[in-house]
Amino acid sequence: MIDTHAHLDACDEDAEELLVRARAAGVTRVVTIGTGIESSHAALAIADAHEGVTAAVGIDPHQAATAEAERIGELRELFTHPSAVAVGETGLDGHYGADTLPEQRRLFEAHLELAEALGRPVVIHSRAANVETAAALAPFSGTVILHCFSEPDLLDPALERGYYISFAGNVTYPKADALRKAAARVPADRILAETDSPYLAPQPVRGRRNEPANVIHTLAVLAAERGETAVELGHRIDENADSAFGLGRA
Repeated sequence: MIDTHAHLDACDEDAEELLVRARAAGVTRVVTIGTGIESSHAALAIADAHEGVTAAVGIDPHQAATAEAERIGELRELFTHPSAVAVGETGLDGHYGADTLPEQRRLFEAHLELAEALGRPVVIHSRAANVETAAALAPFSGTVILHCFSEPDLLDPALERGYYISFAGNVTYPKADALRKAAARVPADRILAETDSPYLAPQPVRGRRNEPANVIHTLAVLAAERGETAVELGHRIDENADSAFGLGRA
């Protein structure tokens, strides 16, 4: 099983401890995500030090109106690192950053240009910005991974365009019926699962700091909603992650 989106550099515990528990739970691979330049360097260092870990590098939308956004050009050189597999996370957040949406759009477009130029997948954060996110992604011809999918209104354009759709712990929450219904509609070759550690712990461990081992709880809910076994879906998600992130690339 793979956790396709975790922020190992943001977790309280050492990555080694988290990964030991993950492996004990059957989670043998993790994509750790950078949220800024130093965070991206940290993600790559963690990937260097631990088997089964790869990294996405980017500057998240919450920093779009800060000096960090001016460092976007530094991302390109990070892709000389063999563990750098994707651009992101990037995107638009109209919930926590409605007043910086113009800056977010500029930063988002710069990430998309980089992903297009390098032929790398892009990991998307979208909250309360469905129409804007879909519009920004429309010209992009590469692989799109919608992380922590929480906007059912974005589902139809995502399905039409063949995006990968990743579900996090919030799909397990009692009031998340719309998300679970969305998960049931995602094609078998486009579904992914993640923790978004250390955030959004799934229902059985809600209230605690999240970690990669907990992706098994999200997997169980997704499998039940889709009428599959967790083992079957786990294998499928592994295969999808290989395709989405190019993890089989020599």
